[in-house]
Amino acid sequence: MLAGFFMTNALIAEFIGIKIFAFEATLGMNALNWNLFGHQGSLMLSAGVLIWPVVFISTDIINEYFGKKVVKLLSYLTAGLIFYAFLIIIGSIYLVPADFWVEDFAKQGVPDMQKAYATIFGQGSWIIVASILAFLVGQVLDALVFEKFRRLTGEKKIWLRATGSTLFSQFFDSFIVLYVAFVLGPPQWEMSLFLAVGTVNYTYKLVVAILLTPLIYLFRKIIDHYLGIELSGKLKREAVGV
Repeated sequence: MLAGFFMTNALIAEFIGIKIFAFEATLGMNALNWNLFGHQGSLMLSAGVLIWPVVFISTDIINEYFGKKVVKLLSYLTAGLIFYAFLIIIGSIYLVPADFWVEDFAKQGVPDMQKAYATIFGQGSWIIVASILAFLVGQVLDALVFEKFRRLTGEKKIWLRATGSTLFSQFFDSFIVLYVAFVLGPPQWEMSLFLAVGTVNYTYKLVVAILLTPLIYLFRKIIDHYLGIELSGKLKREAVGV
């Protein structure tokens, strides 16, 4: 169940991540007019950050009970599924659209549904490469750092290994995906915009990861109760190689 939850949320995050949204306006607030790397205005984030915290929690819980090898295996499987999903979507773009469907949403402000569909879902190989590369780097680093902290702290300080692994891994994840997709890719963002959006995305992930730390303790308690102290303890010892 944990594996399915992890992979499902990772897939969803990848597909909604192509949208960049204004944080304050979404909350009904006036723009804070922040000034970061020469860009002033509203805080800009990728929509994928909304659900990545769920992926963080899933990763840490799986690592806690099954170790970094299982996390890495699930990460590789998920990356394969992301690539497979992109292939299916790209294939669907080349299906010849029904005539009526192309103009079906003209009254809603979308005069060409085929063009809109292709624009949103078919942002090219740069998005695919960026998504898979950033996901794999982030997940593998998260698993490694989480294990290092656990070996140092033992059963204590779950908050430290959970937050510490996120702090390290999501720095690379946040900037790799934006750099490959939007700097190297067709939009060709200027470096200042890349740094501004990347910094805001990274900061948001860290703040949310810290705020959601109590959920890790809650899920750990629920799992321990479900499995029983003996089995739960055995899994944790095996996960860390003790």
